[in-house]
Amino acid sequence: MPETATQVRQLGFGEAIREAIAEEMRRDSRIVLMGEDVAEAGTTFKQLKGLVDEFGKDRIIDTPISEAGFTGIGVGAAMTGMRPIVDIMFGDFLTLIMDQLVNQAAKIHYMSGGKWKVPLVVRCTMGALRRSGSQHSQSLHAWPSHVPGLKVVIPSTPYDAKGLFKAAIRDDNPVVYFEHKYLYRRAKGPVPEGDEIVPIGVAAIRREGSDVTLITYGAMVTPSLEAADQLSKEGVEVEVIDLRSLMPYDKDAIFRSLDKTSRVMVVHEDVKTLGLGAELSAVIVEERFDALDAPVMRVTYPDSHVPFSQVLEAANLPNSNSIAAALRKLAEY
Repeated sequence: MPETATQVRQLGFGEAIREAIAEEMRRDSRIVLMGEDVAEAGTTFKQLKGLVDEFGKDRIIDTPISEAGFTGIGVGAAMTGMRPIVDIMFGDFLTLIMDQLVNQAAKIHYMSGGKWKVPLVVRCTMGALRRSGSQHSQSLHAWPSHVPGLKVVIPSTPYDAKGLFKAAIRDDNPVVYFEHKYLYRRAKGPVPEGDEIVPIGVAAIRREGSDVTLITYGAMVTPSLEAADQLSKEGVEVEVIDLRSLMPYDKDAIFRSLDKTSRVMVVHEDVKTLGLGAELSAVIVEERFDALDAPVMRVTYPDSHVPFSQVLEAANLPNSNSIAAALRKLAEY
């Protein structure tokens, strides 16, 4: 985290997001937030509680249960000068807004020859470990990352949660902002007061190492760091890169680390087939094959649905032990 003269407090993940939204809404009257139960209820996860008291129902707007409808309103509002935040209660419901997001928001700037902009933030949750079942626990971030014209970010710390949200709101492109539900309860950390922006497209080195490069993001950062600590006791130093942004992602940070370690592992909660790990593996092999001393490895969620069973749900997710086991195998090449 950069040095700052402002006061630093310990905030929770959701608190940091709420503070970012409130500060930006005070700064810019064009910002509105719309979604299901975002006003008095403060969303299902209560992260926006109290915003309606300050900004009123003209700017914190409860919508009908029609994700396609209010996302379309958000796209239109963005095109005509507003800077809307569209709150999609669960990331699984991205399936309901793919036309508005993929065929409209992502393409308007291109199809208008640069005359139109869509400064829209689509805020949605992701991830398992809440026993929410198959339709409310998916990690669908690879979908929007595949679409030209969309930016995609996934913070792992309260500091990044605030700084990336501010960056997303100020961006003139549509940004899909994923929040892992698990981090609402578990992530707490230093967040400075004031206008700290985390630039989109810049990764963070969470742990330096010289033997293996581990690339991850979101809720997988913590078990990856725990696994790296296990390996350090065994004489293997793992460098942990938190991408923070999936589109664009920080290729230079990856290559700098690879040139140092010659071994790469990608850890993510999404399914393995056609996940972000597959893309990163392909880019590394295409552009830095000679730097590799071992195949690129992936530790991911299996190609399966998320079960309701708490035991099975946890068993399917990468954890510090499964990541450490894969790191040992990679280090032995």
